[in-house]
Amino acid sequence: MVRDTVEIFTGGFNMLKREEAFELVKKHVKTKNLVKHCLAVEVVMRALARRFSEDEELWGLAGLLHDLDYDYTKDTPESHGFKTVELLKDLDVPKEVLDAILAHCEKKEIETKIEKAIYAADPVTGFIVAAALITPEKSLSVIDTDFLMRRFKEKLFAKGANREQMKSCEELGLSLEEFFSLSLDAMRTISKEIGL
Repeated sequence: MVRDTVEIFTGGFNMLKREEAFELVKKHVKTKNLVKHCLAVEVVMRALARRFSEDEELWGLAGLLHDLDYDYTKDTPESHGFKTVELLKDLDVPKEVLDAILAHCEKKEIETKIEKAIYAADPVTGFIVAAALITPEKSLSVIDTDFLMRRFKEKLFAKGANREQMKSCEELGLSLEEFFSLSLDAMRTISKEIGL
């Protein structure tokens, strides 16, 4: 009980460090594109945390680790999320992060701000990547929010990126346009790492 109280007042100084989390991603996530996806969701979550004056490290950790179990659960989607929680159970990962990981794949009711954020952030990164890849330059630098809004209306474009899930950003008080703008700006900061 004392430790929980200490973490509340200190911002969770015992929390798993970002570098340690990234080592876990490299160990468990074997697909290069999925590692890039985890990095993209992390950077969008950090931007959302800044926007709402939330804990950037905490939100970033949720984004980075959200698909940690994907290679283990791709054939058993009902286990997705639960396996990640199991992989992290002996590490200093706050319950908020574990709940966000479960919420992103609908294994837990979406209630808190971090859960709403990751639920919307997960598909938006894939949508933005798909938009960049249809340009001749294959680069985030040549697309803008208007381009994303037009693509959003095309039901066949990036149909794997759930439109309703992205629109759930409105539950955070963000319009879809604002959400696209924030997410695109965030992803541009790691364009080298994600190859776009």
